[in-house]
Amino acid sequence: MTSSEEYRRQVMRDLAEGNVESLDAPTGEPAAEYETFDDFAQRTTTDQRRQLFGRSLSPERIPSSQMEPELQKAIAQIKPNERDDVARAFFKHLKERGLDERHLEQQLGLSTHHAGRMNADDVSKLASFAYHNHPDIFREVLAEQPGIIKFLSNPVVAGIIGIAAAKWLGGRK
Repeated sequence: MTSSEEYRRQVMRDLAEGNVESLDAPTGEPAAEYETFDDFAQRTTTDQRRQLFGRSLSPERIPSSQMEPELQKAIAQIKPNERDDVARAFFKHLKERGLDERHLEQQLGLSTHHAGRMNADDVSKLASFAYHNHPDIFREVLAEQPGIIKFLSNPVVAGIIGIAAAKWLGGRK
């Protein structure tokens, strides 16, 4: 196992356990106990995750050149039905900005504009487009569909997410 993978797993373990000690939490006690990242994702609300990712995930903090390969790997690992949900969420939010599915299909070179028929590469292109051009939509979709996050492996990405989560968990006391 690579050190990058070990680091990501440790960050996610710390996140799942609510470990905030390394961030100078006032009492050093964990704010909440989570069994796994899935437990964290299920027990937190979309609003809580939206607040958590609000400032952490942006092209200013993680360059597109670093985030895009991570998104490709992560999206390839999520279940097809979750991938469909992610695509639908991106299309929904982008449509609110005046970008329809057919326009995005042409602009991004997608194989289809139907979320249920998109492959992992199509969803990755859509996610990368949102990350680069509409980071607020990217954060919103991650708050709504947090399953992608557990598959991000880059230590910088995992570290930023872990730090943001630990700060949020520490603020819940």
